[in-house]
Amino acid sequence: MRRTTRQRLYRGVNYAIFAAVVVIVVVATDWERITNQFFRIDIAREQLPQIITIALKNTVLFTVISFVGGVVLGVVMALLKLSSVGPYRWFATAYIELFRGVPALLTIFAMAYMLPIALGLRVPGGQVGAGLVGLILVASAYMAEVIRSGIQAVPKGQTEAARSLGMSPARTMFWVVLPQGFRIVIPPMTNEFVLLLKDTSLLFIAGSTVLTKELTTFARDGLTTYANGTPLIMAAMLYLLVTIPLTRLVAWLERKMAKTR
Repeated sequence: MRRTTRQRLYRGVNYAIFAAVVVIVVVATDWERITNQFFRIDIAREQLPQIITIALKNTVLFTVISFVGGVVLGVVMALLKLSSVGPYRWFATAYIELFRGVPALLTIFAMAYMLPIALGLRVPGGQVGAGLVGLILVASAYMAEVIRSGIQAVPKGQTEAARSLGMSPARTMFWVVLPQGFRIVIPPMTNEFVLLLKDTSLLFIAGSTVLTKELTTFARDGLTTYANGTPLIMAAMLYLLVTIPLTRLVAWLERKMAKTR
């Protein structure tokens, strides 16, 4: 038997096995029970429009705030880690290792409950604001390493050319190196945004009010109220509505950047 024939036969057998498994699952599943437990139209109607106007809006808003704060703090930490001054590098390294090594849930909990007790500080926005600070600290630690790699990927000739034109080291960094570095790290930073979107679900530990619930907290409360999984399915669909276009964008950016290299 020819090699191509064997390969076609192998693929055909695998397709047949896959189709058989699908048919068995479809036939064996109690669709009526699943529909009643996870796809109740009446419960879905009661969740609308608050799950969109409150939960989804808060999720996106918390993500944007955490991302912007993480980028700003991440740039500072990346520059400190690249500094020629030893204490700056040590501080940035300790910061990054601390907030990458400690679970995000623990950091959010500490910012929401331990910091006010220990230092008497009150973060604007109450418990949710404190939780967002924790999320920003964690996000900035990861972004600092991404931004640092982007800065180091910029050819040194760019820096030398800017300095030869009389630009100071600070102006060279902010007007020449950083813009090119950010262009390089657009795909991983977009990926960080997607991860951050899902990490907003951890804000439940900080507590929330009716108007500050994000998607996961909103769905969890719906699950408790109706004793039904429909709110969870709705929350999952709304997460996917945001994350799938973003992940497709990351894939497109990576393909585009691969062509320009």
